[in-house]
Amino acid sequence: MEPTRHVLFRAGGERYGLPLDAVREVVIPQPPFARVPRSGPAVRGAMNLRGRVVAVVDLAALVGVGEEALVAGRGQVVVLDRDRRSLGLLVALVLGVERAAASGSEPPGSMVRGVGEVGGAAVTLLDPDEVAARAAAQFGSG
Repeated sequence: MEPTRHVLFRAGGERYGLPLDAVREVVIPQPPFARVPRSGPAVRGAMNLRGRVVAVVDLAALVGVGEEALVAGRGQVVVLDRDRRSLGLLVALVLGVERAAASGSEPPGSMVRGVGEVGGAAVTLLDPDEVAARAAAQFGSG
C-alpha cells in the first residue's frame, strides 16, 4: 500500500494513526462534557465546539486498551470529518502528521487497516469509517 499522510497520536499507551483527510481538526477538551443518556462506556459526553455539538468518545476505551484521564487542559480531541455529524475522539497526545503505509491486511469490519512504521516505531493505522461506526454504536446502547 502506498504511504499516505496520517495524524499520529497516543491513546491508552499505544500509537495510532488516522488518515489526514479524515480529520477535521484537533482541539483541547474543555470538560465537563454534557452527559449523553443511554450511551456506552466509551462515550465521554458532548462538547460545544464553536456552536456545534460534538460527541466525544474515548478512543482507548473504544479499542479496548484502557481509558484516558479526562482532565481540563490535558489530552486532545481529534475531530473526524464524517458527513455532517461531528465525532471527537479523546486521545492522550497528538504526535504530528507523518507518511505511513499499512502492512498486512485486516478482516473486513476491523477498525485496524494495518500496522505502519514511523521513525522506527510501529503505529496502528485505523479505518476512520469503522471507528465512526463503532463509536456510533455506543450511543443509545445504555
